[in-house]
Amino acid sequence: METFGARLHRAVAERGPLCVGIDPHPGLLARWGLPDDIDGLERFSRTVVEALGDRVAVVKPQSAFFERFGARGVGILESTIRQLRESGALVLLDVKRGDIGSTVAAYASAYLDPAAPLYVDAVTASPYLGVGALAPMFELAAAHGGGVFVLALTSNPEGASVQRARTADGRTVAQTVIDEISQLNAGAQPLGSFGLVVGATVGETGHDLSRVNGPLLAPGLGAQGATAADLRLVFGPSLPSVLPSYSREVLGAGPDPAALRAAAERVLADCRAVLAD
Repeated sequence: METFGARLHRAVAERGPLCVGIDPHPGLLARWGLPDDIDGLERFSRTVVEALGDRVAVVKPQSAFFERFGARGVGILESTIRQLRESGALVLLDVKRGDIGSTVAAYASAYLDPAAPLYVDAVTASPYLGVGALAPMFELAAAHGGGVFVLALTSNPEGASVQRARTADGRTVAQTVIDEISQLNAGAQPLGSFGLVVGATVGETGHDLSRVNGPLLAPGLGAQGATAADLRLVFGPSLPSVLPSYSREVLGAGPDPAALRAAAERVLADCRAVLAD
């Protein structure tokens, strides 16, 4: 069984270091001339898959924008995931789940068990009930070659009051998360399967990412204000592990598939130029 870290390493080598979100929020649907309903959701998602599924290394559907339409929206999410996997893209489902005990185990089963309808390559997770509480996710991911991206330093300004708070040993909360994920990835080759989410807008972090040995998902690029050049300041010597993530910067070019592909190629070129340094 190939690990998620190995599949991601190969996908980035073949397709380039880029993650593109599928975030069908009302404003984007309107911009595309689509109705804010189940038909608009389906047409939006299908277009993104057809335009980018066979080109982008990682595609990141935001579950909430599908869930808001109820069961039919979740059905479209299932179909979108299946189409993306068939096109060769790795699917990172942005769900930011986090809980304890049997509940987090159920979340793990929902997304990381190959028998589940919403099975994906990796998920995002929140560690603020304790990184250890996510153990069922880590265990099921390891058992089936999946990945987990844990929030560490997020792009939203409200996050700093929690993430940069100091623990009893003097480390920030974020650094404790970073260190625990680093331990999970110790010795993995060519890349660990457990990643961190570090926003591209956070500036110089003052945190040590050097031992993570796993992917560093960098949202906040494009519409949220960060540029590819900002990755140097945020990640420094850890740049080789960065997976830049764009959503509206690419999706706003739609609905023309050729324009979507051109937008993805443009931001990928920007990221290659920075990460090559």
